[in-house]
Amino acid sequence: MNMLKNRTAIITGAARGIGKAIAKRYAMEGCNIAITDINEDNINATVAELSELGTQVKGYVSNAADFADVEKTVNQIMADFGRIDILVNNAGITKDGLMLRMTEAQWDAVLTVNLKSAFNYIHAVLPIMARQKGGSIINMASVVGVSGNAGQANYSASKAGLIGLAKSIAKEMGSRGIRANCIAPGYIESDMTKALPEEVRKEWASKIPLRRGGTPEDVANVALFLASDLSSYVTGQVINCCGGMQC
Repeated sequence: MNMLKNRTAIITGAARGIGKAIAKRYAMEGCNIAITDINEDNINATVAELSELGTQVKGYVSNAADFADVEKTVNQIMADFGRIDILVNNAGITKDGLMLRMTEAQWDAVLTVNLKSAFNYIHAVLPIMARQKGGSIINMASVVGVSGNAGQANYSASKAGLIGLAKSIAKEMGSRGIRANCIAPGYIESDMTKALPEEVRKEWASKIPLRRGGTPEDVANVALFLASDLSSYVTGQVINCCGGMQC
């Protein structure tokens, strides 16, 4: 359908999982893709796979939590592609634990990788998007950023922060044609969730109105909507992609 033809997207943490699914969906719609991640082997494999879809795809080893490294990476992406139209802040980690036992290191690591990384990339791309008079920024939040979750105070706080960040950018940059939104996935089938015991996975599914876990492709379809002109009048919003878990 070429909904994103001639556009360029940066997708952080895109060498696997949801980020990779978004990159593939965008490439199928004619988008040029800049993949950033910290794992070079995974980057190379993903670039090789997506390059077969006929668009320009390049990978960049980048620490999204490092402000200077992100500036350098974005400058290189601009040199390689000439424009940046879409930014998907997908990089993230978990270091779960009950608040009474959570260490400062666990808190700092999750807030730095999940939230500061989004600030770093938004700060780097905004001048570019402003000059282009348009752009779409998508923060990968979570339903636990909306509702909280026991044992995930750090993760929930980081995801709630991404929501506040997107809403603020939407208000600051709307006059420049720049939109900012969030996707809040629920229980998504992944390598991590597949490692859980079967009874635990069934219990999770029983709490979801659609009675199944989501797929990375389900999230990628929402990300396509937010990146495309179909959502041209949508900004500052959170779209739950959770099968009804968060109603």
